[in-house]
Amino acid sequence: MATTSTQSTAEILRERILEGSFPPGTILRQDALAQLLGVSRTPLRTALAELARDGLVTYEANRGYTVRGFDVNDIRAAFEVRANLEGLACRLAAPRITGEQLDRLQRCVTEGDVILSKGVLDPDDLAPYRRLNVEFHETIIAASANPWIADFVGRTHNVPLASDRVFHWEDHAIIFRSHNDHHRILKALRDGQAMRAEALMWEHVTNAGDVLVEHVAPKITDRQAPVTFHSKDTGNP
Repeated sequence: MATTSTQSTAEILRERILEGSFPPGTILRQDALAQLLGVSRTPLRTALAELARDGLVTYEANRGYTVRGFDVNDIRAAFEVRANLEGLACRLAAPRITGEQLDRLQRCVTEGDVILSKGVLDPDDLAPYRRLNVEFHETIIAASANPWIADFVGRTHNVPLASDRVFHWEDHAIIFRSHNDHHRILKALRDGQAMRAEALMWEHVTNAGDVLVEHVAPKITDRQAPVTFHSKDTGNP
């Protein structure tokens, strides 16, 4: 069983990779990472091995761990899986969702309304909105009561740009349209409209993938040149 230190180290590294702090092709030097994260080599090695199993990094003898590169086709494919599985989650959730889960979704939508009501997105708004977005999607998946959906959607989050845990744009209009989708999805679930909820979620995730592939993915995938992370690096974007 993984220790708390190993789990937290793996999650920190996962987030840094997904948000682009360690771009594809980065060689991860364990001594530098241990210094940056304030952990010993043992949990770090275990965490890196976990990320290798998840497909986020690769390992080569005499070279160590390298952040795996993903191309636009990988990103598009991951969104196709997410769209279909999260759509299915909505269809299954519609007759099963509890009042408590509906209240949680309503809170996510209401708090999102407040954040977006200013008409602009401040840097400090991104993390709170990202948290609400993750909670919204995870609540619906939980309401589907199908653990396989959670498992396979979780795997798509290991593809940079395909995860709902990281935002790669700050365009208020894009996020506002996406948030309006949340309103419509919630209404369909509240009304028990299973097929409509499925269609809305499929469209929601598909549109997000299209935006990323068109506007964001080329800028990031073009940076996939080998670099080495040294101790002087901060790991910040």
